[in-house]
Amino acid sequence: MFSIIFPGQGSQSVGMAKEFYEKYPLVKNIFSRANEALNFNLSKIILSGPISEINLTKNTQPAIFVASYSIFSVMKKEFNIDLNQANYFAGHSLGEYSALACANSLPFEEAVCLLYARGKFMQEAVPSGRGAMLAILGLKIEEILEQINSISINGTCEIANDNSPGQIVVSGDKDSIQILQNSLKKKSIRGLILPVSAPFHCSLMESAEKKMSQKITESIFKNPKPSIISNVTAKAENKASKIKELLIKQITSRVNWRESIEYMINNGVNEFIEIGPGKVLTGLVRRINKDVNVFNINSIDDITNYINK
Repeated sequence: MFSIIFPGQGSQSVGMAKEFYEKYPLVKNIFSRANEALNFNLSKIILSGPISEINLTKNTQPAIFVASYSIFSVMKKEFNIDLNQANYFAGHSLGEYSALACANSLPFEEAVCLLYARGKFMQEAVPSGRGAMLAILGLKIEEILEQINSISINGTCEIANDNSPGQIVVSGDKDSIQILQNSLKKKSIRGLILPVSAPFHCSLMESAEKKMSQKITESIFKNPKPSIISNVTAKAENKASKIKELLIKQITSRVNWRESIEYMINNGVNEFIEIGPGKVLTGLVRRINKDVNVFNINSIDDITNYINK
C-alpha cells in the first residue's frame, strides 16, 4: 500500500521543475495555464527568480503547487504510472491543495488562484515583522505546552506544526515567541526562528481564514479519489463539503503531520512518495517511522529510479 505526499512552504527554490518544463510540452502548458489564471507571469518567477520574489508568500504557495502538479502530471501521463491507485493523498499545509488537485477534487486553475489568495491573505493578516515561528527540537507536544504555560506570555504562542517526533513548530507574535525562545535557551533546549514572513497556523491568521472562507465556499469541489488526509483531523476525508470546511479551518489550525503519517501507516501504508520540490517530507516521514519506504520525486532521474526500484 502506498500514499502520495506533497510539500508545503519552505521547499521552494528558483528553477524548481525547470528540467520538466524544458523537456515536456505538457509542463509548459501547465505553467502557461497558471499564468493565464493568475494574470501575471508566475512561470518567470519559478524558473528565473529572483529568490526574493519566489519567497513572497503570495507567490510561494501557487509556485510550489505548480511545480508539484507538473511533476505529478509527468509521472502519470508521460510514464504511465497510475498514481491515483494510491491509498491516500496528503499534503503539508498548502500541499493539501496539491493533493486535492491531483485527486481531481479541485480544478487546476481554481487551486492556483485559491493559493495565490491564501498566500496574500496570510501575508496581510499580520504586519511584517510582528509575527514569528519557532522550530523546537527534541521535545514532545505535551512538554512544549508545559514550557509555554510555565512562562508569562500575554500575546499569542501556539503550536502550529506537529511535524515529527522532536520537531514541533510554534507560531505567534514576535515578542511572545522571543520570550519562549529565551526561556528554552536557559534550559539548553534548541529553538530556531524560521525564515518566514508571517506566523502561520495560529489564531493570528483569523482574518485570512475569514477571507478564504468566502473564496473556498464559492469554489466547486468534487469528492477526491483517493481520499485526502486532512491536516486538521489527521484522518481520511472523501466528502467535498467536509473537505471545504476543513480547508477553511486549516489556516488557523495546527498542521497534524506526524498524526497524519501515523494514521496512514496504521491503515496499512508502507510506502510514501513525495512529489514536488525539496525533500522536507521525506526526512520527516523517516523520523516518524524508519520501517516504511520513502521516495522523493524531484527530477526525471528520480522517476526512473522509482520505476527501477
